Amino acid sequence: MKKILFPFALLMMLAMPLQAELPRDPYQFFFNDTFGDFSDELETARQDGKSGVLLFFEMDDCPFCHWMKQNVLNQVAVQEYYRDNFMMFSVDVEGDVEIVNFDGRNMSQKDFAFREHRVRATPALVFFDLEGNQVHRHTGRTSDPDEFLLMGKYVVDGVYKDMRFTRYKREQE
Repeated sequence: MKKILFPFALLMMLAMPLQAELPRDPYQFFFNDTFGDFSDELETARQDGKSGVLLFFEMDDCPFCHWMKQNVLNQVAVQEYYRDNFMMFSVDVEGDVEIVNFDGRNMSQKDFAFREHRVRATPALVFFDLEGNQVHRHTGRTSDPDEFLLMGKYVVDGVYKDMRFTRYKREQE
């Protein structure tokens, strides 16, 4: 019996570090909870020393949105980096739920997406500074978690003020 338990215990010990890096649910570990008042969330981001706010505009039937959640937003390194630097919220581009925009005006999620931010395709990853100004926008999925992390660094470091993301990305390769 001891001969069977030792290899099993060894296998369990080796597997333990891997468990910490298993993908985690983006709605639990990536997106922040919100009551839909983005003017209030912006204030919270300022108070918490964040670099800005990221809005993930999505819709239920979007395969690229699902791909992002299953391959990028569920990664522990992505979740930790973004939680340290941003407040992140999901916005349903077809949603009728009332929200408050950065200026304090009430509107539905779909009006916020379509009319205010001109979201025509999903996912749209829109980064805002602490004043509520859009500083970077990426439409479509990223190629992998590394590109998404690089996008966050691009915003956090303020590189968006000097060059476009495509050039920044090319210079990082």
